[in-house]
Amino acid sequence: MNDVYLLWTIFSIFVGISLAIDLGVFSKLLKKNAHKDVPPFKTALRWTIVWISLAGIFAGIIYVDMGHDKLAEFITGYALEKSLSVDNMFVFLLIFTSLKIPYKFQHRVLSMGILGAIAMRVPLIIAGAHLLEEFHWMIYLFGAFLIFTALRMLAQKGEKKIEVEKNFAVRLLKKIIPVEINIDSPKFFLIKDGIKYATPLLVALVIIEFTDLLFALDSIPAILAITTDPFIVITSNIFAILGLRSLYFLLAGVMEKFHYLKPGLIAILLFIGIKMLVSEIIDIPTEMSLSVVMGILGIAILMSFVRTRRITE
Repeated sequence: MNDVYLLWTIFSIFVGISLAIDLGVFSKLLKKNAHKDVPPFKTALRWTIVWISLAGIFAGIIYVDMGHDKLAEFITGYALEKSLSVDNMFVFLLIFTSLKIPYKFQHRVLSMGILGAIAMRVPLIIAGAHLLEEFHWMIYLFGAFLIFTALRMLAQKGEKKIEVEKNFAVRLLKKIIPVEINIDSPKFFLIKDGIKYATPLLVALVIIEFTDLLFALDSIPAILAITTDPFIVITSNIFAILGLRSLYFLLAGVMEKFHYLKPGLIAILLFIGIKMLVSEIIDIPTEMSLSVVMGILGIAILMSFVRTRRITE
């Protein structure tokens, strides 16, 4: 059949239903647990499985309509974006910790952040795919950028502290509206003595969106190394983004246990960067790329688990 318009319609329905669930049902469940000091692990786990299952169902539709090759591209793009986004979870946690935003208010910031990320990614993906089609030599530029990013991550010692006052996005926000540092409600704005203030929730949202923009500059070229088909890149990217909030609450309490995740992500970026640089000489199949990405991520998680067990024994 291969009716791309029908696939776009199905995808739009999937996204609409997913957002309605995420912003409706899941939000209500989080609010019920707002009095707790730790995220509801079991709830987050169930909903993470739901989002992965939805992506799996859509992958099945792609297989029926577009064939095995496009299925492999979708799964690889989804797995790549999902694995790279885990590193972003650490940044989110640092942002909330630095701004002292309690767990009960975090879900609202993440909800708006997901909507902003989706709106931001689509034009970036279209632009990136268009550049690669019109100027094929840019694949080497993208590859070199990914390798540079990996080496920069390798040179970093420990997690960088989020210095809110020095953050570019925050400094820009303060030029537009004054900021109130106290948090007493899940609102992005408050009026005090007749003056409108931005709350720390808006500050967190601005930093998260700015951080996601920088993150997209890494992850989108990586996915474009797998395929330049805008439909596959956009759908795999957005499906990975949709489950980020439940993934964050799933990992929030155990992030410090992923000791070898960062080296794993560095290895993935290096692999994808090299794949782009040698694309004219060596054609690495999509299935092999998926195996390498999943293999590196699996080894990193397994080694982290083993180290955690040894520490606790």
